[in-house]
Amino acid sequence: FLPSLPENKILVAQHPLLIVANKTAALVCNYTYNGTGKEFRASLHKGTDSAVEVCFVSWNTTKISSNSNKEFNCQGIHDKDKVIFKLWNMSADQTDIYFCKIEAMYPPPYVYNEKSNGTVIHVKVFFVLFLKETPIQIQEHQSAVPLWIMVAVTGVLAFYSTLITAVFINYWQKSKKNIYHQSDYMNMTPRHPPYQKNKGYPSYAPTRDYTAYRS
Repeated sequence: FLPSLPENKILVAQHPLLIVANKTAALVCNYTYNGTGKEFRASLHKGTDSAVEVCFVSWNTTKISSNSNKEFNCQGIHDKDKVIFKLWNMSADQTDIYFCKIEAMYPPPYVYNEKSNGTVIHVKVFFVLFLKETPIQIQEHQSAVPLWIMVAVTGVLAFYSTLITAVFINYWQKSKKNIYHQSDYMNMTPRHPPYQKNKGYPSYAPTRDYTAYRS
């Protein structure tokens, strides 16, 4: 939607995002102009600072001409109140933000639009594998499992691992205490020889049997 403008003003509107899956894009620049110009120039610029002019198209009442940067395959087409920039054979490094610039060249006064919000062109790249002479396309940078699911599963596994370790250590400590309390009691009551019952041994001490030590 483009509002009405005072005379000799140009306003441009662009779609905020353009996904390119087949290396071909068509960026539409809608514009309004209420001046008296008869000769115009529309250009497409790449980058946040609009440093690279991708291509342009100029027109008047009798003819239309277009030209493209040698690093791009681009053609500008004027159609009533919009300009369409067609790009083809795009590569991943051409993913960027693009701005449309519309200029009223003649007659004076010279005017052009204020900078719009631009359009982000995202060029997706596919690898092609040939298996038995049949090409198979594999899209780059596309994970089968979303990142948040992987993080959640990892957190749950870490929690249960810690819990199981704590339960095992607690069980091991309790088992160790039970083994200590259930150890055999050793009878430390002194024994005396049968022929020395009255030589300082208590009367309750049992008689030591020496025959067990004879060979």
